[in-house]
Amino acid sequence: MSVRAVRDDDDDETQRFHQQLCQYEDHAVRMIHKYFQDDLHHIVENLSPISLLDQLRSRNIPDIEKYQSLEHDRRTLAQTLLQDIFHGGREAVIALWVSLYVLKRCFYSPGLAAVVEELRHRGNTLMEDIVLDKYGHQLTPELKDIQNHHKKYLHEKTEKLLENKPPRCDQGDERFPFCTRYVNLIVVSTDRFRERSENELIETGVKHEEYLNNIQNELQHIFPNKMFCWCHQSRLVPHVVMVSGVPGVGKTTLMQKFVYDWVKGDLYQRFSFVFFFKFRELNRLDEVSLETMILHQYPYLREQLGKILQEPEKLLFIFDGLDESSHNMDFTSNHLCSNPKQLGHCGQIVVSLVRKSLLNGCSVLMTSRPTGLTLIDCNMFQRIVEIIGFLPEERQMYFENFFLDSKMAEKAFNYVKQNATLYTFCYLPSYCWIICTVLSKSFQPTSSVQPVSLLPKTVTQLFVIFVANILSNHSLHKSYAQKILWSIGRMAEHGVMNHRVVFDEEDLDCFYVDNQSKLLSSFLMESENPGTYSFLHLTVQEFLSALVHFTHYSTKKLQKSLEEAKSYPDGRGEIFLRFLCGLSDGSTRSILKGYLGTLADQASTHVITWMKDLIIEQQREINNKQHLLRTFYYLFETRNKALVLESVKSLIRFDLSRIHMSALDCTVLAFILETCTKIKELDLTRCVLNTEGLNRLAPALHNLQILRLDSNNLPDTSCTQLASVIRNNPSLKKLDLSDNRLSGPHFKDLTDALSSPACRIEELQLGDNNLSDTSCTQLASVIRNNPSLKKLVLSDNHLYGPHFSGLMDALSSPACKIEELQLVGNHLPDMSCTQLASGLRNNRSMKVLDLSGNCLSGPHFSNLIDALSSPACKIEELQLGHNHLSDMSCTQLASVIRNNPSLKILNLSGNYLSGPHFSDLMVALSSPACRIEELRLGDNLLPDTSCTQLASGIKNNPSLKILDLSDNNLSGPHLSDLMDALSTPACRIEELYLGGNDLPSRSCTQLASVIRNNPSLKKLDISGNCLSGPHFSDLMDALSTPVCRIEEIRLWACNLSTEEKEALRKLRAHKPNMKIQN
Repeated sequence: MSVRAVRDDDDDETQRFHQQLCQYEDHAVRMIHKYFQDDLHHIVENLSPISLLDQLRSRNIPDIEKYQSLEHDRRTLAQTLLQDIFHGGREAVIALWVSLYVLKRCFYSPGLAAVVEELRHRGNTLMEDIVLDKYGHQLTPELKDIQNHHKKYLHEKTEKLLENKPPRCDQGDERFPFCTRYVNLIVVSTDRFRERSENELIETGVKHEEYLNNIQNELQHIFPNKMFCWCHQSRLVPHVVMVSGVPGVGKTTLMQKFVYDWVKGDLYQRFSFVFFFKFRELNRLDEVSLETMILHQYPYLREQLGKILQEPEKLLFIFDGLDESSHNMDFTSNHLCSNPKQLGHCGQIVVSLVRKSLLNGCSVLMTSRPTGLTLIDCNMFQRIVEIIGFLPEERQMYFENFFLDSKMAEKAFNYVKQNATLYTFCYLPSYCWIICTVLSKSFQPTSSVQPVSLLPKTVTQLFVIFVANILSNHSLHKSYAQKILWSIGRMAEHGVMNHRVVFDEEDLDCFYVDNQSKLLSSFLMESENPGTYSFLHLTVQEFLSALVHFTHYSTKKLQKSLEEAKSYPDGRGEIFLRFLCGLSDGSTRSILKGYLGTLADQASTHVITWMKDLIIEQQREINNKQHLLRTFYYLFETRNKALVLESVKSLIRFDLSRIHMSALDCTVLAFILETCTKIKELDLTRCVLNTEGLNRLAPALHNLQILRLDSNNLPDTSCTQLASVIRNNPSLKKLDLSDNRLSGPHFKDLTDALSSPACRIEELQLGDNNLSDTSCTQLASVIRNNPSLKKLVLSDNHLYGPHFSGLMDALSSPACKIEELQLVGNHLPDMSCTQLASGLRNNRSMKVLDLSGNCLSGPHFSNLIDALSSPACKIEELQLGHNHLSDMSCTQLASVIRNNPSLKILNLSGNYLSGPHFSDLMVALSSPACRIEELRLGDNLLPDTSCTQLASGIKNNPSLKILDLSDNNLSGPHLSDLMDALSTPACRIEELYLGGNDLPSRSCTQLASVIRNNPSLKKLDISGNCLSGPHFSDLMDALSTPVCRIEEIRLWACNLSTEEKEALRKLRAHKPNMKIQN
């Protein structure tokens, strides 16, 4: 059977897309497929394989069964499938694209949406660009010669990636081909860079982890050949692109790779000339023109530069390190250059290129740290991408490349992977280098006798060992080593606090840095242009900033640094503070003792005192959960359990709800919980926990009594970890797992643990977990085997089916001690009433039953009513809202009221009770046997005629305290009957809800009578009515009287006039204890 790219049942839009593809010739189809090859790999790898293969099968793609065996190896599946499709010819390629077009509507994938949109909107211009990027422009012989010269020069500059030599004297610099250092890019919104309150390295590490675990398919990969191609967000082909990334993630390396690929002819040959500049080198230039700026870097272009600049659309300018620029970069400025010969400072020239006043039509590619983007107008950039760094495979590859011995590489990588603190930051290539440098010495065969303490457990220990290794190779006198570290430490701190990572000779002189010292080269790198320096990595700079306070302690300077670092809203001082706290640990500092002498204990005492004061301060700011988590990081770095205990001894509850908790956050929290065994409650609601985070937390949850993990999107595989928590914690009384994704084969692990003798849980919430009726069998086992369980919430699942009866049978077993059962929103039909009745008849413990939001109305509803009316039924609260109950059910409900003296709360809101049988319900409410204290009848289409019946029920019911009549149609002549009843001495109602009843202004007079004559009334809600008018003053007068006992009144959406709002203001002043909401 031949491939059939379009099906008869495809809609018109799909068929139009197919027709567009069919217009391409064979060679064009193949070129387009190759052009999108990287995107397609990523898309197919992250799509549902079943859905994609079903689509392809329906279009007669052969041998689909062979791909089904690869479902669990998505990468191989994508590679094999796309290769076979390509070799399958034109129709197979078109069938794939049509399949993806159909799936685009079913699966959220920005990458898929972007490539389909580019293909649809760009048509023939896409083919033109593909050809242009492959073959480039036709140039005159003179320009071709100078282009070849330019490419040769750039090839020499970019062909190898230079890696800094490790701080060991016996090794030189190493060079690596680019293929071993490829970095993935992910598109993010420009909003990410606004008002960042978190340290950028920490935030990106957390975001990177979330990306790996949760949201790979929610962000679009941008491959190098797509940087200047159609942008899904801005809906155009961009000419100005920003690449963002934290220090050390590979921005400069990526730019070098970009230029290298252009030189080789692999990338963007549409640009005849590429000019690569680094802002740190442009800082040296004073007032220049664009021409002189280019010639300063590329003097061999002098003769042809005028001709080169005449065709701006063939030019690409790359500017690396915007955050390092010393020039003013105001992208909103009107002071722009318009001529390549016009003089201006470098910042003005760059802005002019971006704003298109200079060389309109050229393209600009720029890099910056995320913090640099908070200071500029990002609207000038038509695409912003962020480098996410190394993925797990690349991290491992880095270790394999660094260590010549494969066993040592594996040993080092496994050590780091098991240490969440170290592994989290391995997304940074430069950070990997530091870790490998440290571990290469620790894992050397000759170092097997070294103590385990030389293997780092915290980030502080990693950098302490890093510095110790450097010092051990220089054999310096302690006083000289201290002097060097003092000078570069002061310069480092100045840079941290002022967002500076590049220093010049003037800075070195200012801080008395001896640039002749061999030790200096182990911490500072000199750029290609002599005279400018930067630390090996920003984190090295931050560590040395902290270390200087322990080598040269000053009370005043340390206190100033602590307060200054804490005060920055952008988090620039966060890692610096963590290092200070980490260095307060004596065992960590002792590693440096042999090289620097004894480090100041006074500094340690000072930092610990500061931490204690900070925790006391934060305990007063109970709403600032992020600050609490930040403090936990400080305590974690200290490894000082006594300090942890002393710091949080007054807390018995941790509330970190609605804070995104990364796996690293969970590691830190686990350390705190393991140390502080008196913590009884932990709230991690809406923390975007992943399975890895839960895995790290689980061992530390063995002392809690209350654990909230709701709304975390936890999958069923997390049930295994949750089961471990339950089995190992006999203290656990309340567990909230609502709003997750626990349905699946592992759910049984959870219910087995809940059924175990060790489980003492009294309250279990499993609402909104997509549980099917098959889970009822497992839940039934929990009910039978757990005598502690008193409250079970199973709302918003899909429990109805053949197994639902098993759950109800368990309710009627003698072992069941359930007192509250919530089955809201489970699509229960009226047939389930028979099973519910069976469960209730033999259950002596049930006090609260919530069946709201189901479909119980029907002939079997009477079975439930009979069970609720039986003498054995002890239910005190019955929720039947939103069940499509008609007025005929009022007769049956009346029977429950008469025959069940336990019933105190009855909720019948959201039904259709208005009708001739409504009076039966009210008569029952008047009976001496009725003990109802709370009755909710909101949203029942009750007309004003029902007020007479309601009045009868109220007059003869001394137990009724709360009455909800919201969202009905009570306005009319019979409203006065209700008002009279509410005004009688017999009425004991304390809360009255009459909102949304279209009550007019004249009803204010009747309401005023109720307020004056009912001393029980404490709360009145009359929102959403039309009370404005001449009678509103009667209401105000009544509320102002001494006999009024109203404590809270709600007047939302009552269309009050300015004068009436003023009357409310005066009432607030007259009765300050009355809560008035309007």
